[in-house]
Amino acid sequence: MKPAFPEQELGGWGRFPTARTRVTRPEQMAALAELVTAQPELIARGLGRSYGDAAVAPSGVTLMTERLNRFLDFNAATGVVRCEAGVTIEDLLRHLLPRGFFPPVTPGTKFVTLGGALACDVHGKSHHKDGSFSRHVSQFTLLTAAGSLVPCSREQNPELFWATMGGMGLTGIITDVTFKMKPVESGLVRVDYDRAPNLDRALELFETTDQQYTHSVAWIDCLTKGRHLGRSVLMRGNWAAANDLPERMRPTALRPAPGGRLSVPFDVPRLLLNPFGVRVFNSMFYHRHRTRRGMLVSYEPFFYPLDKIRHWNRLYGKSGFLQYQCVLPHAGARDGMIQLLELLAREGHASFLAVLKRFGDSDPNQLLSFPRPGYTLAVDMPRNGARQDVLLDALDRVVLKAGGRVYLAKDARMGADHFRAMYPELPRWLEIKRRVDPENRFSSALSRRLELAG
Repeated sequence: MKPAFPEQELGGWGRFPTARTRVTRPEQMAALAELVTAQPELIARGLGRSYGDAAVAPSGVTLMTERLNRFLDFNAATGVVRCEAGVTIEDLLRHLLPRGFFPPVTPGTKFVTLGGALACDVHGKSHHKDGSFSRHVSQFTLLTAAGSLVPCSREQNPELFWATMGGMGLTGIITDVTFKMKPVESGLVRVDYDRAPNLDRALELFETTDQQYTHSVAWIDCLTKGRHLGRSVLMRGNWAAANDLPERMRPTALRPAPGGRLSVPFDVPRLLLNPFGVRVFNSMFYHRHRTRRGMLVSYEPFFYPLDKIRHWNRLYGKSGFLQYQCVLPHAGARDGMIQLLELLAREGHASFLAVLKRFGDSDPNQLLSFPRPGYTLAVDMPRNGARQDVLLDALDRVVLKAGGRVYLAKDARMGADHFRAMYPELPRWLEIKRRVDPENRFSSALSRRLELAG
C-alpha cells in the first residue's frame, strides 16, 4: 500500500505561483530509493528559496530535504567538506567559520541547502573571480529514477555531472556534495563604496577596477531616467586579514553572526509599496552612501542583508512578487541594459531591491547553468497582473536580442519558446535527461511550463 502523503500549498520565495502538492520529509537517506521508485512524479526541495515554481511537483510528491542534513567528512588541512544535500550555508557558517573557513560561493541568502545550491548552480558577489558553485564541487552523489546511487564528477559520469549543475533537480535527487571551503582569517570584509551617477559610470568602475576586489556588487536605481538612468552605489571588498583588524576585534573575528530577530508578521498592504515611496527610498539610499574606503563590514550585512528579517517576502503583500534576473554578454550589455532600465522606469514596476553585478568566465561544459561573461541585473517587483506580464515579455525580447538569458532559479513565468532560445545547450541536456530519467519521473511546475520533459 502506497503511503498517504499530506497535501500542502507550496510556492517559491516570491509566493507566486503556488500549487497543491503532496509532501514528504524523509529523515534517512536509506528511505529515498524506495520512495523514488514508487512515485511516478516527484521533485526535491530544500528551503524553498528559489523564487518561482522550480521546487513544486503539482501532480506528484515534493520531497523536502531539510532533515537530510548531516556532515559526513571534513578535512581541516584542505578545507574539503562532504555533506548531505540538506546541509545549509547557515550550517556551514555555524560550524566551519570558527575554524577559519567560508563557503567558496554564496548567494544573497544563507538559507539555502547545498542540494539547492548545486541544482541552481548559485553564484554570488565573487563570480568575476570565483565563478559559480559548480567550480568548487569535486563530486556529488545522484539518486536516479532507477533507484541507483550514481557518483558524479568531472571524471566519473561527467555528462550527468554537468547536466545536474543548474539542472533544477530534474536529473535526480542529490544526496551528498563534496566541495572545498575557502580559508579566511576573519568574518569581516574591507569594503569600498562608490557612487555612480549613471549606468555608464557604473560600468566603467566595474570594468576598470573589479579585478582589485574579490567581492563586487552594485545597488542600482531602476526608476531614474535621463542623465541619471541607472545611477548606482557600488560596494566592493576583500576579506580582512587578522592583522588588519583592531586588537579589540581579533578575539571574535571568526565568530558567526547572531541570527536575525526581526520578523514581518503579516502581509504588508500593497498601498505601502508604491512607485512614489520606492522613488523616495531610492533617492535616500543613493545620497546616503557617499564614497568611502576601507570600511570594515561583517559578512552578515555584506552577503546577507535581508536574512536578519524573517519572512521579508511578506513586504510585497499577499499577491507575492517576482524577481527578474538576466545576464547580458559584454558585447551587448550597455545597450541592452539601457533598454531594460528604460522599460522598467517607464512602467514603474521596480522596487527598492535591484542589483547589478559583473560575471566572469563560465565553464564551457555547462548546459543549463545561468552565469556567462557579462553583466547581470536582478530586479524585484510586486506581482501586478497582466500589464506586468506584457512588461516581462518585453524584457525577455531585449535579453534575447542581446544574446542573454534569464535565471531559472528566479523565474516564475517565462515561456518555453523564449527559454529554448536563451539556452542553446538545451537539446544536449534533454538527451541526458532522456537517458537517466526516461519516464520523466523528476518533474516540477517549472519543467512543465518550460517543456523540459525528457
